[in-house]
Amino acid sequence: MSLNDYVKFLTQQAVIRMDQPKEERHSKRLEKRADRAPFSSHYFGVIPLGLSLFFRKKRKKRIRKY
Repeated sequence: MSLNDYVKFLTQQAVIRMDQPKEERHSKRLEKRADRAPFSSHYFGVIPLGLSLFFRKKRKKRIRKY
Protein backbone atom coordinates (compact mmCIF):
# COMPACT_ATOMS: atom_id res chain seq x y z
CA MET A 1 0.00 0.00 0.00
CA SER A 2 1.48 3.32 -1.01
CA LEU A 3 1.41 6.43 1.11
CA ASN A 4 -1.19 8.01 -1.14
CA ASP A 5 -3.55 5.04 -0.65
CA TYR A 6 -3.03 5.16 3.10
CA VAL A 7 -3.86 8.88 3.29
CA LYS A 8 -6.96 8.29 1.17
CA PHE A 9 -8.09 5.49 3.49
CA LEU A 10 -7.55 7.61 6.60
CA THR A 11 -9.46 10.50 5.05
CA GLN A 12 -12.40 8.24 4.19
CA GLN A 13 -12.51 6.84 7.72
CA ALA A 14 -12.40 10.33 9.23
CA VAL A 15 -15.27 11.50 7.03
CA ILE A 16 -17.36 8.44 7.87
CA ARG A 17 -16.77 9.01 11.57
CA MET A 18 -17.62 12.72 11.39
CA ASP A 19 -20.88 11.95 9.56
CA GLN A 20 -22.12 9.70 12.37
CA PRO A 21 -24.24 11.29 15.11
CA LYS A 22 -22.58 11.68 18.50
CA GLU A 23 -25.01 9.27 20.18
CA GLU A 24 -24.19 6.53 17.68
CA ARG A 25 -20.44 6.94 18.22
CA HIS A 26 -20.97 6.90 21.97
CA SER A 27 -23.13 3.76 21.87
CA LYS A 28 -20.58 1.92 19.69
CA ARG A 29 -17.81 2.85 22.11
CA LEU A 30 -19.84 1.52 25.05
CA GLU A 31 -20.54 -1.73 23.19
CA LYS A 32 -16.83 -2.23 22.50
CA ARG A 33 -16.02 -1.56 26.13
CA ALA A 34 -18.63 -4.09 27.30
CA ASP A 35 -17.31 -6.80 24.95
CA ARG A 36 -13.72 -6.39 26.09
CA ALA A 37 -12.22 -8.98 28.44
CA PRO A 38 -11.47 -7.94 32.04
CA PHE A 39 -8.17 -6.12 32.56
CA SER A 40 -6.43 -8.90 34.49
CA SER A 41 -7.22 -11.68 32.04
CA HIS A 42 -6.59 -9.46 29.01
CA TYR A 43 -3.05 -8.59 30.04
CA PHE A 44 -2.01 -11.62 32.09
CA GLY A 45 -3.97 -14.52 30.55
CA VAL A 46 -5.54 -17.24 32.64
CA ILE A 47 -3.09 -16.99 35.54
CA PRO A 48 -5.24 -14.49 37.53
CA LEU A 49 -8.29 -16.70 36.99
CA GLY A 50 -6.44 -19.76 38.25
CA LEU A 51 -5.14 -17.91 41.30
CA SER A 52 -8.56 -16.50 42.14
CA LEU A 53 -10.14 -19.96 41.90
CA PHE A 54 -7.39 -21.42 44.06
CA PHE A 55 -7.75 -18.83 46.80
CA ARG A 56 -11.54 -18.94 46.66
CA LYS A 57 -11.36 -22.70 47.20
CA LYS A 58 -9.01 -22.25 50.17
CA ARG A 59 -11.28 -19.59 51.66
CA LYS A 60 -14.36 -21.85 51.38
CA LYS A 61 -12.51 -24.67 53.15
CA ARG A 62 -11.43 -22.32 55.93
CA ILE A 63 -15.00 -21.03 56.40
CA ARG A 64 -16.39 -24.58 56.59
CA LYS A 65 -14.05 -25.43 59.47
CA TYR A 66 -15.65 -22.82 61.72
